[in-house]
Order: sequence, then C-alpha cells, then structure tokens
Amino acid sequence: MTMTDIKTNSARAWMLAARPKTLSAAAVPVIMALALAWSDQGGALKLLPAVLCLLFAFVMQIDANFVNDYFDFAHGIDDERRLGPKRACAMGWVTPRAMRWAMAITTLIAGIVGLPLLFYGGWTMVAIGAACMVFCFLYTLCLSGWAMGDVLVLIFFGLVPVCATYYLQTLTVNHEVVLAALACGLVVDTLLMVNNFRDRDNDKRTGKHTLVVFIGPRATLILYFALGLVACHAGLTFFFSGRFFTFFLPFIYLALHAHAFRQMKRIWQGKSLNLILATTARNIFIYGLLFSLGVIIDYAVGWWN
Repeated sequence: MTMTDIKTNSARAWMLAARPKTLSAAAVPVIMALALAWSDQGGALKLLPAVLCLLFAFVMQIDANFVNDYFDFAHGIDDERRLGPKRACAMGWVTPRAMRWAMAITTLIAGIVGLPLLFYGGWTMVAIGAACMVFCFLYTLCLSGWAMGDVLVLIFFGLVPVCATYYLQTLTVNHEVVLAALACGLVVDTLLMVNNFRDRDNDKRTGKHTLVVFIGPRATLILYFALGLVACHAGLTFFFSGRFFTFFLPFIYLALHAHAFRQMKRIWQGKSLNLILATTARNIFIYGLLFSLGVIIDYAVGWWN
C-alpha cells in the first residue's frame, strides 16, 4: 500500500498519525528514572506506578502528535512544501473532525491512566499531569512559534518525567536525579533541533519563529552537537559518587551523536535530513539504554563488593 492508497480514518491512517517512532523519546526519561530508583532502593521497584508512568508518557506523546498534526494543518504550516514526513490531516488520511475527537479521547485516557498516581505521590501528581496536558496544547498553539519549544522539551522530556517517576518510587528527589533529568532533556532536544533545522525555511515562510529561525543554521549545528556533549558531562556527579559505568557508558552515545552531527553538516538541507532525524531518535533511545545499563552495572558491582 502506497501513501496515496491510505483510506480516510482507517487503522493505517491512525497509526501514521500516532507516529509510533516518537514513543522512544517518551520512554527514555521514564526508563532512566526507574533505573535510578531501582538502584537507590536496593533493587526494588513499585511495579504499578512504574507501568502507569510509562503508559502516561506514551499516551501524552500520542496526544501531542495529534495536537501537532491538527493545529499545524489548521494554521497552514503543513502544506505541499513540507520536507518532513507527511501528516495525517494535511494528506486527508484523517478528517479534522475525527482528529478533534482523537485529541479529546487521548487527553481523557491520559487523565484516567495518570489519576491513580495520586495515591502514590499525592496531589502534586495531579498538578503535574494537568500541566502536561495544558502544555501539550500550548506547545503547538503558540509556544513553539516563540522559540520556546526547546525549553518545553527540557522541562517535559527531562525534569518532569524523570523527577516525577523517581519521586513516585522513592518519595524524594536528589541532585543526581535532577542532573540526570537535565541531561535527558538535552539529549531529547536534539530531536527537535534536527526537526526545526530541516523545516527552517518553511517555518520562516509561515511565520513560525523557532530557535533555529532566530539563531540560524550554522549556530544550530554547533548547538546540536553541544547538547549531546553537555548531556554526557552532566553525569560527572555520578563519577564523583563512584558510579563509573553510569558516567562512562553514555559516552558511547556521544560518538554516535558526533557521527550524526557530521552527516547533518554535510547534508545541510532538504528531505535527506529525515534520515538524520531517524538516526537522532535512535541515538536518544541508545543513550537512555546506556545510562540505565550503567546504573544497573554500578549497582551490581557495589552489591558484589
């Protein structure tokens, strides 16, 4: 089946609209937090809040994708000149009315999934969940066009999911967790950086003022590499606390990140940057796995000794 053969509002259409490849970015913060909580609690985890955190992250990511698809189409940002993957509303795969219902339903499901976390973390979890839902809409509606997208990624793909997931397991948050959350947010932001780097001309034409539009492509390339570099060095706190694998293993990611940077610099513009986008998404997932594996190995070494 080709892209032109997709039936309107079909299962295939909804799968494309949900963008399952983006779920890895939602999973990484939760996985990292759970690894730290498991280690800090002597190899123990509360299973239900762990599962609920992961499910909430997945549903909110899908919700954000639906919101982005609908409102970018409504505002005329997704048109025939778009270089990125085709979007459901713009291509007619999903009707605007159906997408509005989908946004409402996924937001409701996210609330149902997240509500039981009240019993593990108190009313603070309700406030955090509500903030996630509100900014899910505000990101596409206005903030991404005011160069605030990167800040929101740092908060809602770094600080919020890592610290909240860890807190639900331990009822505390320490400086190591906060630094891990910041590192995670910086790594995930590389994905947004590539996306906006590719779309910079279209965004400028449609009046969407992303950070890339403000600082230009050359500065963006430098910032893209710097994000990964700073994220890895943010783990110095683990080195000084004797968690050597937690610090050193993510540097394998940095080598992959540097390779993606060189490719991005060579390609510069056009649809070929979609390949760098896919590579960056893969690298983010690898970073999360390497960090978590480092935490597990350090715990095992400490237990053995």
